[in-house]
Amino acid sequence: MSNSASLNKVLAISPATLSFDVLAEREKFPILSRKIYNKPLVYLDNGASAQKPKEVLDSIMSAYAETYSNVHRGAHFLSSESTVAFEKARESARRFVNAKKVEEIIFTKGATEAINLVASSLGAEIAAGDEIVISEMEHHSNIVPWHFLRERKGAKLVWAPIDEDGSFNLAAFAKLLTKNTKIVAITHMSNVLGTITPVAEIVRLAHEAGAKVLIDGSQGAVHEIVDVQALDCDFYVCTGHKLYGPSGIGFLYGKYDLLAQMQPYQGGGEMIADVYQDRITYAEPPHRFEAGTPPIVEAIGLGVALDYMMALDRAAVAAHESSLLAHVTEEMDKLQGVRIFGRAPGKGALVTFEIAGAHAHDVSTILDRAGIAVRAGTHCAQPLMTRLGLTASARASFALYNTHEEAEIFIQGIRRVKELFA
Repeated sequence: MSNSASLNKVLAISPATLSFDVLAEREKFPILSRKIYNKPLVYLDNGASAQKPKEVLDSIMSAYAETYSNVHRGAHFLSSESTVAFEKARESARRFVNAKKVEEIIFTKGATEAINLVASSLGAEIAAGDEIVISEMEHHSNIVPWHFLRERKGAKLVWAPIDEDGSFNLAAFAKLLTKNTKIVAITHMSNVLGTITPVAEIVRLAHEAGAKVLIDGSQGAVHEIVDVQALDCDFYVCTGHKLYGPSGIGFLYGKYDLLAQMQPYQGGGEMIADVYQDRITYAEPPHRFEAGTPPIVEAIGLGVALDYMMALDRAAVAAHESSLLAHVTEEMDKLQGVRIFGRAPGKGALVTFEIAGAHAHDVSTILDRAGIAVRAGTHCAQPLMTRLGLTASARASFALYNTHEEAEIFIQGIRRVKELFA
């Protein structure tokens, strides 16, 4: 099949693809006009961190240059203005995941802190022998905090398996749930395999067993429309820098009744109601979990990024990203010695792979010299690497601004690597 025929085939996946103007969106991202080693930048490391549209960058500059002040505590104009912008961002986050109320949104410095917050606060209830179920394909951010409870409280980690194609094994997961299961913490989308997990069924089964459920949406929220009320999850985690927003900011959704019962994660200003020499009382959620001066400007930038995403036709964006994945997968499958990891049906827009005879870091370096940015290493998922029998792999991850022309440049780069290591 010719490249043009292949392109026509993947574009036929959905008519919605045609309603998304990728070239128009690319114009909104200044960094995409850069050249690397005198080659046009082909940025395919979006699973690690996405680029930022100009409206997000402008909002950050404006917040610092025109309205900056600390929030909530000031009785002057700038403080009031900053507070309004900060809380507007919280409302954007609420709409983005369809939380019932704005008080269910807690700003954190990212997904890692959000998961640590839940692990620390719920950890007060964990006793020796209690079980925490996670999956074989979790990012370290959704593994290590639960290991802390294993080390410090005597909890037991129970690992939900995946199938050979990378699919989440729901039947096997269901058999792991017992009366001792207290927490289930599962990714929405694997950052290595691209697997989209059956989140609603995971939540239903876990709740039937009496467990609380945290969903790590670091990847999933980028590519999937999230409705936490429909999912009925207890907690959902998002990180800003993958959602076309700033780094150093993310948010935790939690059911309000649970948040109101949980102990604070950190102590300091803002999270307190009253402080005396002999006692303290805590603020209500969300402020109970936002000790100290928050990432004000970052939150404002995140709110703008979420508004940007919600203004798009998300179905059309998903169809575009799926067409890129189909295009790249089809071309890579034609190349001998190239192995793709993760073939789950409906997987997200990333491809993790190895090239026979070439170390992943060499692959990344050679592609980099062609202006192509990919990720190489363990992807902060060592248990999964062990499960796959790997020490490292390379990963190309796609965003809404990537094009089929860039996909072809990437494939040409893979062919070049093969030639060098043949």
